[in-house]
Amino acid sequence: MSQDLPTPPLAQAVLDHFERDAPKPVRKLIETADKDDILADDYPYAERMPKKPYWDAFDALQIELAKMQAWARRTGARIAVVMEGRDAAGKGGAIKRLRENLNPRWARVVALGKPTETEAGQWYFQRYVAHMPTAGEIVFFDRSWYNRGGVERVFGFSSDAERERWFLQTPEFEDMLVQDGVRLVKIWLTVGRAEQLRRFLARAEDPLKFWKLSPIDVEGLDRFDAYSDAIQEIFERTHRSAAPWTVILADDKRRARLAVIRAVLSGLDYDLRDPEAAGPPDPAICGDPLAIPLPRA
Repeated sequence: MSQDLPTPPLAQAVLDHFERDAPKPVRKLIETADKDDILADDYPYAERMPKKPYWDAFDALQIELAKMQAWARRTGARIAVVMEGRDAAGKGGAIKRLRENLNPRWARVVALGKPTETEAGQWYFQRYVAHMPTAGEIVFFDRSWYNRGGVERVFGFSSDAERERWFLQTPEFEDMLVQDGVRLVKIWLTVGRAEQLRRFLARAEDPLKFWKLSPIDVEGLDRFDAYSDAIQEIFERTHRSAAPWTVILADDKRRARLAVIRAVLSGLDYDLRDPEAAGPPDPAICGDPLAIPLPRA
């Protein structure tokens, strides 16, 4: 860390958590691992993907994304990509790679903050409806209406009755989107506890990444299993054929980013598709949410 900048309180809280509160096996993993090592025992790869095959695949997929956007503009397709996952799982980084070569006029990110007083008094889904794509547009939701089933449950920001009503309405809301022609893609990124903490430490030690830390992030470090319980309920109650989840094990950012792009492209029958470049995502790290065990502390 730069000696010219004081350590912000949130960054210091992450460092203190690592020293005082993190389980000893987690600390040992982080302290002894090389930067390319995968920390999760059950991850199907021991090391992260080498740079050359990653960039070769990435460049080919960028061309496929450009083809897809041209198809969406020509046909008027409306595409909504819901990107969810644990804190530090790589949602923002994946979205950046999805849209970095797209025309920004027709590919935008929606990352809503805490509801305003007016929004809090509205139907829960109302503020998300206003951001749905128009003809020819791709919208990436960096977190979404699934906040109610995840962080709001873990931190008690909503009541049991409010969440039960939300669970009843979510399938109907998504069915309306799909029936109206919106191409809805739901992706969930998940990481193990050691990898999540390693990424938080990287943020706490880099002045350019301080802004990524929030009080919820820091408090959530001690609620890893509570998040797993909430995520499991979300999958059990909202994973349906009309609006399925794709879960991606994101302990390796490179593999995860390729899998995210392929998961988006695989559900769209765009022109001039290259089946070799835009094939299905790696089944070793990607699949049905009810078949992939969630990591526990």
